[in-house]
Amino acid sequence: MTRAMGAAMRRIHVGNALSAFGLGFTVPYLYVYVAQVRGLGAMTAGLVLAVFAVAALIVLPFAGRAIVRRGPRPVLLAALVTAAVGALSLGLASSSTAVLLSAAALGAGQAVMQPALATMIVDCSTADTRSRAFAMQFFLQNLGLGVGGLIGGHLVDSTRVDSFTLLFSIEAAVFLLLAVVMATVRMPHSPRMEGAPAQSAKGSWKQLLGNRAMVQLSVLGFVLFFACYGQFESGLSAYGVEAAGISTSALGTALAANTLMIVVAQFAVLRFVERRRRSRVIAAVGLIWAVAWVMAGYAGLGHGSREMATAAFVSTYALFGLGEAMLSPTVAPLVADLAPTGMAGQYNSAFALVKQLALAVGPAVGGPLGASLPAPYIVTFLLFSLGITFLALRLGRQLTAVQDQPWRGRSRVVARGGAAAEPVVAEA
Repeated sequence: MTRAMGAAMRRIHVGNALSAFGLGFTVPYLYVYVAQVRGLGAMTAGLVLAVFAVAALIVLPFAGRAIVRRGPRPVLLAALVTAAVGALSLGLASSSTAVLLSAAALGAGQAVMQPALATMIVDCSTADTRSRAFAMQFFLQNLGLGVGGLIGGHLVDSTRVDSFTLLFSIEAAVFLLLAVVMATVRMPHSPRMEGAPAQSAKGSWKQLLGNRAMVQLSVLGFVLFFACYGQFESGLSAYGVEAAGISTSALGTALAANTLMIVVAQFAVLRFVERRRRSRVIAAVGLIWAVAWVMAGYAGLGHGSREMATAAFVSTYALFGLGEAMLSPTVAPLVADLAPTGMAGQYNSAFALVKQLALAVGPAVGGPLGASLPAPYIVTFLLFSLGITFLALRLGRQLTAVQDQPWRGRSRVVARGGAAAEPVVAEA
């Protein structure tokens, strides 16, 4: 990595931390703010949360195209300004219409930040440094979310509207500060992979859907996000409270265990996965999460003591954190390596769209199932986790040797993406 790339990457990592801080600062308190503080009711509060997902699904297909045409930095700056306007207006909004429009602007802006920042990481890294860069991104995102939620929780007072206005104003200021930081980033040119075919940056969604490996990775990504991230604050928490009798304080401990596992294990895990086949790392995550669901099953369906049930439930969240730490340096770099030259923005946006779909469907399915049908809930997501292993091993047969084992390309000049037209099947 050149000095210019290193300087740009440091600013990008600051951007990742600040964007996550802004998200964690307000999102946990949106429901209380809309339903109780503004007195707009539970239905409007639920619509606000739905608007976040819908706004993301609307803008992400266009975000990828814009990143390809304009570059990630201008798109990121536009997203930051949009999110800042949305946050500030949300803190001042007092009617249902104003709240929903503000939430749409905030949700759209935050949704576009993710693929834009990911594309900037791709542009400022090589295959040799990309896994570590994405691991650092994931670490800082979790740190930012945790710190933002902690500070935001101490600032808000459900009896005072002005405390929430201050909260959203600070969030808007954070996004504008991030825009200033990102405006100073000088994007270097990434090296090119030896022998990679030059492809037009004007590629279409049809071209992306013609990439069998990317389609399979997208299906795998949907299952990953649906079976894990889509259950954290919906199905799994409902299951824990209703079936396992977990207290709210124990649920908070479980969430803390998940974050702690990521923070402690991230870079230790990185050393392990860097020399392993990406497809097999993802397959291993499926097995780890299967064990996590077995532990959750014991917590709610076993006949142990309350203490044993709580320990098993906390272990479930910790095991999910271990899997997340293994995925962060694996999946995002793989998306980048599957993208033809100049198409990383579109591929990142497509994968972000898949994530948003999974996060929208996951709670809708998991919440009611976890609360009312605990045994089928556990069996269903145990099978989904085993499905992750199957899909990952199947994906491995579509990847070239360098895509699945990136260290093989470290002696060559490496670029962003550029899958061969005739993929070489990775060795068994």
